[in-house]
Amino acid sequence: MMPLIEIDIDPILIHLGPFALRWYSLMIMAGVYAGTTTAAFLAARRGLDPEHVYGAAVWVVLGGIVGARLTHVVDRWDLYRENPISILAVYQGGIAIWGGMIAGGLVVWAYTRWHSIPFWPFADAVTHAAILGQGIGRFGCIVNGDVAGRPTGGDWGFVYVNPGALLPRASYFNVPTHPYPLYELICDFAIFGLLFILARRVRIDGVVFLVGTALYALVRFTLTYVREEEAWWLGLQQAQWMSIGMIGVALFLVVRRFGDGHVGIVSKEDQATVNTVGPQVP
Repeated sequence: MMPLIEIDIDPILIHLGPFALRWYSLMIMAGVYAGTTTAAFLAARRGLDPEHVYGAAVWVVLGGIVGARLTHVVDRWDLYRENPISILAVYQGGIAIWGGMIAGGLVVWAYTRWHSIPFWPFADAVTHAAILGQGIGRFGCIVNGDVAGRPTGGDWGFVYVNPGALLPRASYFNVPTHPYPLYELICDFAIFGLLFILARRVRIDGVVFLVGTALYALVRFTLTYVREEEAWWLGLQQAQWMSIGMIGVALFLVVRRFGDGHVGIVSKEDQATVNTVGPQVP
């Protein structure tokens, strides 16, 4: 069991005149950079022009931010009803990752259609890298405190003592809480590694995208139990219902891809070649 870890870091890294640079914003930017460069590398391994990744990145990030913020606002409208202008304060935290992933996915689909790029291998590269970026971004959430879990009820967990922390509830200050962002970043990095193994063993366009989505949805569904948010229906929270939907869609499409004969298992004799040049697009 982990010990008590006191978080006494000011979420604001530095003041730049009237603006404030937060640790959260810095780690999000680091995640976007790492995700974009990794996606370009993975796209090249799939025989795609990596320049398309850089071309799509700006639109994916913008679309993802808008989708993530709007989903969060709908879920927590009680926080914004009296002060709608605060909806624009994304830099303070408060995004719903599923909204961002769905919006970002639609942008990827539109970009591939517009530029006549094969969607499935492009989505494989982008999704694989996005998992890495998501994990890096969660480091910022540790400092920000906006996704802190519910109190542990014991003598272990994260204890937020800095008054600038954006905790979901004021009652979470100076109380051991579940380190939700730590849980998730560990899972994100684990999924990132597993997808490398999967990509090397299975020749199928879209498998990394679909399996990665399903695995992340499973993680979000499970970890959401340690967060204290309002239930939507049947005792499940918004993120859990969206996770169920994404798991169902992803598994259905995986079965369709396998059933259509788009798959081949890489033999041990071919493994050395795959490790060197990466999975090839059929």
